Amino acid sequence: MKKYILFALCAVLSLGVSAAKKTSKKKKKSKQPVEVVDTVSIDTFSYHFGRANSNGLKMYLAQRMGIDTTYVADFMKGFEQKVLTEADKKEKARLAGIEIRQQVEEQVYPGACKQVNDSADILNKALFIKGFCDGVSGAKVSVPMDSTQKLVKKQMEYYHKVNMEKKYGKNRIEGEEFLKANAKKDSVKVTPSGLQYKILTKGTGEIPTKEAKVKVNYEGHLINGTEFDSSYKRGKPVTFPVGQVIPGWTEALCMMPVGSKWMLYVPQELAYKDREQAKIPPFSCLIFTVELLEIEK
Repeated sequence: MKKYILFALCAVLSLGVSAAKKTSKKKKKSKQPVEVVDTVSIDTFSYHFGRANSNGLKMYLAQRMGIDTTYVADFMKGFEQKVLTEADKKEKARLAGIEIRQQVEEQVYPGACKQVNDSADILNKALFIKGFCDGVSGAKVSVPMDSTQKLVKKQMEYYHKVNMEKKYGKNRIEGEEFLKANAKKDSVKVTPSGLQYKILTKGTGEIPTKEAKVKVNYEGHLINGTEFDSSYKRGKPVTFPVGQVIPGWTEALCMMPVGSKWMLYVPQELAYKDREQAKIPPFSCLIFTVELLEIEK
């Protein structure tokens, strides 16, 4: 039986996890309130996740499989019963239901579980399938489809945050401990955002604005000393708009006179947060040596 490629599954959303920021070297870090996350039960989420994944299927059936949408009921018979008979118009719709059911069970459902927690069966399969069926058949549900999509998006963001913390939270903790110790050094200054910097060379030139375009030389390291990038080694400075780099860089450059060379200690929330970037693991605190060469006119 010919297989069909199903529409794209809901994509995982990347969220940044904002850490508490230190405002001064002398002030004690205030205790942050415990975050209250508004989520639903796994059964409720399973149903709505299945329903959300049915969105767009009618268009897919019509455009990609040539199924008349007036035969959705017959499609559902095939999806739910998996029975083969002659291939007339109704039967074609029912056969499509069999095909899609197989794809949902073998691809969509396992893929949904993997998005939630890298588990083969974390969701309630029966409710996922029911939600999917209700979404396709247009069954009367008290919750509108857009609300289902919002519910799934919100809970997926929560699961993503939990999973990232479980996998890479150690990087965040190590970075916070490093910055806490580093802030005690006399040569290190701390801004209200939590950015730390040390002036290696005092420049006397113009200070760029966020809208300016600058030319710099730099090198970057993880707190364990691993170098992940260096314009010095490439033998060529880089040019970029001040407002289009990581927040820690933007903040520092807007304080640096041309000719300055600073050491930056960038908290993960002012860098790439939970995103993996080339050789930089999620939640990494970063150390940069930055030399501001000129402001391009």
